[in-house]
Amino acid sequence: MHTKRLLTGLGGAVLLAAAVISAPQANAAQTTGQTIGQTIGQTWAPAATAKIHPGTMMYTDGAQCTANFVFTDSAGATYVGYAAHCAGLGEATDTDGCLADSLPLGTRVTFNEGGSLVSEGTQVGAGTLVYSSWLTMHRLGTTDANACAYNDFALVKVDAADVAKVNPSIPFWGGPTGIDTDGTATGDRVWTYGNSSLRFGISQLSPHTGISLGDDAADSGWSHPLYTVTPGVPGDSGSAFVSDGGLAIGTLSTLGLAPLPASNNIGDLGKELAFAQAHSGIGGLQLVNGTEPFDPIL
Repeated sequence: MHTKRLLTGLGGAVLLAAAVISAPQANAAQTTGQTIGQTIGQTWAPAATAKIHPGTMMYTDGAQCTANFVFTDSAGATYVGYAAHCAGLGEATDTDGCLADSLPLGTRVTFNEGGSLVSEGTQVGAGTLVYSSWLTMHRLGTTDANACAYNDFALVKVDAADVAKVNPSIPFWGGPTGIDTDGTATGDRVWTYGNSSLRFGISQLSPHTGISLGDDAADSGWSHPLYTVTPGVPGDSGSAFVSDGGLAIGTLSTLGLAPLPASNNIGDLGKELAFAQAHSGIGGLQLVNGTEPFDPIL
């Protein structure tokens, strides 16, 4: 769920990063695709000073969500992903992307820092909503129940004047290093960086870790349920999740009711991106790997 409008879905904080967890070194699967941080024709802002990156607050018509990953296309344009429901309209129960209403493509979105319940903080950039899985599924007449429930992904094209402020690395953890296509098994560790305005800009509360509850075959790979110590925090919606080695596994979408009431569901990034590649009309759409190596050690 995003803050302000408090409508669909529920972004969530997972186990606080105070739990120190080490992970094996990156495996061969990480090295497929792009070399870390390299994108043809693109120069990224230094990670330490970039204003737009995974974890940046994003505001859409007053509703706040969290950026997940950075993407590019064959023309060299830069996009930042977040949850489609961040531009949603309606009630908190409107979580079916094939039925729920959304603001239209062309809606302006801002990138902000320091947002809270009393202020949207400081705007550091802006962009335009150019792809929404919800609007696309409406157009296509999608009826697959799992896609309707978990394909919760949108892209904001960063204004040309703000592209120089972008870095694709996840704060604190580094990465991503590629896309995880194997799903999760019970007990697998995942890492994320939420940035809800409910935390009043306290960055130490943003890095989290979580534990997979194991994928449900009935979801056909669209969703990965995670155990969370406390209920999800509105405003974290859309935030990036990576698995072992820093591979991008998913984006935060909804509060799960099973198998545990405090769980969260993340939509599978591989499936969400493949759907966008097939139906967005954006040629050469691809994930951009981080310039900073993934490091799960606190």
